[in-house]
Amino acid sequence: MSYIYDLWDDFISLLFPRLCYACSRHLMRNESLICTECYVVIPRTNYHCEKDNPVAQLFWGRCMIEKAAAFSYYNKGSRIRNLIHYLKYKGISEIGYELGRIYGLSLEASGFTKDIDLIIPVPLHPEKKRIRGFNQSESISMGIADAARLPVDIKSLSRAVVSATQTKRSRYERWTNVEGIFQVIDPQTILGKHVLLVDDVITTGSTIESCSNELLKIEGVKVSVVALAFAVV
Repeated sequence: MSYIYDLWDDFISLLFPRLCYACSRHLMRNESLICTECYVVIPRTNYHCEKDNPVAQLFWGRCMIEKAAAFSYYNKGSRIRNLIHYLKYKGISEIGYELGRIYGLSLEASGFTKDIDLIIPVPLHPEKKRIRGFNQSESISMGIADAARLPVDIKSLSRAVVSATQTKRSRYERWTNVEGIFQVIDPQTILGKHVLLVDDVITTGSTIESCSNELLKIEGVKVSVVALAFAVV
């Protein structure tokens, strides 16, 4: 029966080839979303093992972040950039979960998440979420949560204002574009908690800074940060 299934799977693959979202090569029978080669060669920053890494330094003097890290580097033509493009703009939400799960295993194994109480994804405005169909940061958070065995909170932090895209904006424009657009809905839920804030890409850190400033207004809250990729500007 398994042999017949494999033949049918091969036939379907000929008609509708399954391609790796990172490199566009054909996926093998045991591969899904990302080929084995891309899984291996996508560069890891390993910033979660380095306290004063470049992502953490980005927030020095701006907001009180306990620790920060990113899975890979967001460079032009990079495989992680291709994956995030398919995640955000092509609606392949499973990519977010899978990359989050892969990263979550590393975060958990290194002890990065041992003192984290809950995960909060950077929220989208409800209108934008409705148009896109999902929040990519939520998908990433769910993968990290499953790997690190942590709860995800998608209700306590909300985006009150629709902001224009950050793409091609200067550092100052990015900061003013997100200033004051987030709000905490139920402070009691996160009172005294250590929150892991999750985003897809960190560039200037303006979005994370704006989110963190709102979260840190709540008594006893501590904030740490992770993202799938870090873009050097």
